[in-house]
Amino acid sequence: MVSKYWQDTYCVQKVAKTPVVGSSSVEAFADGNWSSFPLVGFPEAFWEWNRARRGEYISIFREMLSKGSMDSRKLDLAGPHNAMVATCGSPRDDSRFALNNAVKGMGFLPKAERLDDIIHTLQSNMDASTARRLDILQEFYDNAEEIYAADRLGSLELYSEPLHESQTFINQMQNPACAVVWLDVPTFKIKSIVRLLDPQDPNLTDYERSVTQYINLIHSFFHGKFPKDFITSLYFNVEIYDSSPGQSGGKGMRII
Repeated sequence: MVSKYWQDTYCVQKVAKTPVVGSSSVEAFADGNWSSFPLVGFPEAFWEWNRARRGEYISIFREMLSKGSMDSRKLDLAGPHNAMVATCGSPRDDSRFALNNAVKGMGFLPKAERLDDIIHTLQSNMDASTARRLDILQEFYDNAEEIYAADRLGSLELYSEPLHESQTFINQMQNPACAVVWLDVPTFKIKSIVRLLDPQDPNLTDYERSVTQYINLIHSFFHGKFPKDFITSLYFNVEIYDSSPGQSGGKGMRII
């Protein structure tokens, strides 16, 4: 049976609204009320950590490429790409629990004014050599603050469709408030409002359609072409915490 979240073959999330371009807040239905949540930008430490760790990944891939052997054992799953997303909504049929945590591939989103250029670059180089594509990604990260929006992250909902829904999807369709953390040192926690966008939804705004296109393109740019475009998840920063351990760590204190 198709659930209430779908219209024909596409989903429609009704508990969050995509901010208009230039807005400093996001509207969402959380804790039983519609509220406006001010957006916050990444601190410099987050930019530095994210950029450096992604650069390390690219260096590892370059090394494997030069040796002609893609040995996945060299890859550390810690770091900025693999975010753990905590959500709560209502239980799926196979569980008693609404609380859920899932690891999601996550990355930066270009600023609105840079989206068209970045999409064009990705499309133009989709069939380029692996070395060339790694060069492009490195250039993006080297210029992260110039290229990317400071108040949001993007991901994909890979496993939900009308006849199968992940627990993350169910929760986020009901309750857009979530917490995102990373296994690394330093590390951060971001409390976010998530906006789900289905690329098949004919009512997407121009910005929503571009962001959905970008996230699917950057996913294929690294992993290879997929047979369809997936539901996209926009995570809007509301609160940021330093969760780094140790004497100099943030000990879970809110910094923005």
